[in-house]
Amino acid sequence: MKIIPALVIAAVLLSDAHAQGQVAPLKSNIPYIESGHERQVLDIYAPPGARNCPVMFWIHGGGWEVGDKSDVGLKPTVLVEMGFIFVSTNYRLLPEVGMDVLIGDVAKSLGWVHRHIAQYGGDPKRIFVGGHSAGAQLAAILCTDDRYLKKESVPFGDLRGCIPVDGDTYDIPKIILTAEHRQAIYGGKMFTFGHRQKFGNDPEKHIDFSAVTHVAKGKGIPPFLLLYFSGNPDTRAQAEIFATRLREANIPVKAYGKSDSNHSALNNDLGTPGDPATDEFYKFLDPLAAETAE
Repeated sequence: MKIIPALVIAAVLLSDAHAQGQVAPLKSNIPYIESGHERQVLDIYAPPGARNCPVMFWIHGGGWEVGDKSDVGLKPTVLVEMGFIFVSTNYRLLPEVGMDVLIGDVAKSLGWVHRHIAQYGGDPKRIFVGGHSAGAQLAAILCTDDRYLKKESVPFGDLRGCIPVDGDTYDIPKIILTAEHRQAIYGGKMFTFGHRQKFGNDPEKHIDFSAVTHVAKGKGIPPFLLLYFSGNPDTRAQAEIFATRLREANIPVKAYGKSDSNHSALNNDLGTPGDPATDEFYKFLDPLAAETAE
């Protein structure tokens, strides 16, 4: 299926989305683990007659404690119209499971997609990984720390790009220090289940769960588009730190900060014509999605 240049059709897509509502999943609540937990399921959205389409694998946010795969906004509608398969996944949450298990769930979901998406018209060698907030951290760690996807037999070479949206935990030790220092200075109550606790209460775990730790040349790490709300100093600083580390490893990266927005709106507005973050999103996807596997 030919990928339609996104910037050409953006206005049409928005009018269609408002007129028809969001596109419905082709299939919902597909288990990616046999006899697994009720949250180990995913949804697939696909164009009619899909064949050999690029795939967007999306990870919802919610602080690793809440959230649902249905929180996708306009993204399935516009990406399906562009000729993508869109997959949105759930995963088990804190504190029921630890962070390593949670990340493992998302990796297993992506592994299922890699093995089975051709049955739904997707190309397993053209997968993009994206996510918002907590999902941004999960997308970033899966696309930099290859241990998780190696367990699922997914090579980095089949990942075409990574799109983390407004994450604040690409460098976890720095966000812990920043947040706790802010509380101490202004007399706020110290966190009982903040980033320090969520990521294991062990400094070594904080380093290991940070995407910046695993950036290196020669690993096949895919190109990155880091979208962030520039009015939030934490997500701005985290994006800049991560982008610098990627550039130092010669990995293509664009960090784009949108000022007239907020944490939720940045994600919800993706797919809206005239939205500058959406324009960056499409500019990133178009050339990478059009490439065919060797």
